[in-house]
Amino acid sequence: FSLTGKEALTHFPSLGPSANAAQGKVHVKQCDLLKLSRKQKRLCRREPGLAETLRDAIRLGIMECQYQFRSERWNCSLEGRTSLLKRGFKETAFLYAVSSAALTHSLARACSAGRMERCTCDDSPDLENRKAWQWGVCGDNLKYSTKFLKKFLGQKRIGKDLRAKVDIHNTNVGIKAVKNGLKTTCKCHGVSGSCAVRTCWKQLSPFHEIGRLLKLRYDDAVKVFSTTNDAVGHSELASPQRHSHSPRHPASPRSTDLVYVEDSPSFCRPSKYSLGTAGRICSREGNCDSMCCGRGYNTQSRLVTFSCHCQVQWCCYVECQQCMQEEVVYSCKQ
Repeated sequence: FSLTGKEALTHFPSLGPSANAAQGKVHVKQCDLLKLSRKQKRLCRREPGLAETLRDAIRLGIMECQYQFRSERWNCSLEGRTSLLKRGFKETAFLYAVSSAALTHSLARACSAGRMERCTCDDSPDLENRKAWQWGVCGDNLKYSTKFLKKFLGQKRIGKDLRAKVDIHNTNVGIKAVKNGLKTTCKCHGVSGSCAVRTCWKQLSPFHEIGRLLKLRYDDAVKVFSTTNDAVGHSELASPQRHSHSPRHPASPRSTDLVYVEDSPSFCRPSKYSLGTAGRICSREGNCDSMCCGRGYNTQSRLVTFSCHCQVQWCCYVECQQCMQEEVVYSCKQ
C-alpha cells in the first residue's frame, strides 16, 4: 500500500440514517474503488469504516508529501508516481514511509473517533481511559492501528530480494515515526483548578510533525546493499556510509534510517518520473539556482489585491479597504 496517484481521492457518498440496510453494499463498493491487492480488498470488505479511513490516509499522505517537497526539484507530484515506485530512489523511500505513517495515523484516529466498528479508544492498561471517556475524551488507538496495519500490509513474509527488504524497512520507518510522536495528555479535575484528580490518555502528534521528521530522515537517507550474515545464515541490509569504522565491515542501517539502493535522477527535465522544473515558482534568495538547474529564471511583476486599513465598527463587524501592491514572481526557464 503506497501512494501511486491512481487512488480515488473524491469523497465517498455519505450514509444517512435511513441507509443502514444498504450500508454493507456501499462499503464493499467503496473498497472496490481503491487500488488494493486481493487480500487487502478482502480485509477492507470485512472492516466497515476501513475504506473511508484508507481514502483519508491517501489524501493525508499526498498532501503532506507535497507540502514537505514544495521547494524541491521533485515536488511529489502525482505525475510519474507509478514509475518512481518501481525504482529504489530516496524519493521512493519517502513515499513508502509517508504512506505507512499516514495510514497508521488515520487508523488510530478513526478508532478514537468511532468510525471503525472493530476498535475504539486506546485501552492501554496504565491509563485511566474509562474516566477519560466519561470526560468526553478518547485516546488514539495506536496499538490496534499498528497491529492491523502489519496484517493489512502482509509483513509476516519478509521479502528475500533487496528491494523487498528496503520497502519493508522504509514502511516500518513510517510506522515508527508515528509511534515516536505518541504523547500522554492529561486533564486536571479539582476545586478551583487544582490537580487533585488527573485523567490521562494517549494522543498522536499532528501529522505535520511526523511529515517534518520523515523529511529529515529523507535528507539523511542511507544507501544500502545486501550482505549475508554468517551468524544467522540469511541476507541483511548493510551500508558502508555510516555506523561503520571500516568499509570491509559494513554495518546495518538504524531502524529509523530511510534507505535506498540507487541514486536519484536530477528531476530537472521532464521524464517518466516527473514533469521537470520548467515554469516552477522559486525564491530568488532561496532555491532558484538549485530548482532551475542552472537554466536561470524569469522575473514577472503582477498586482495583488488584499484587505487593508481594517477597523472594528460598532458593534460587531470589521470594515476593510481594498489595497493593491506589486509582487515580483520568479519562475524557472525552460
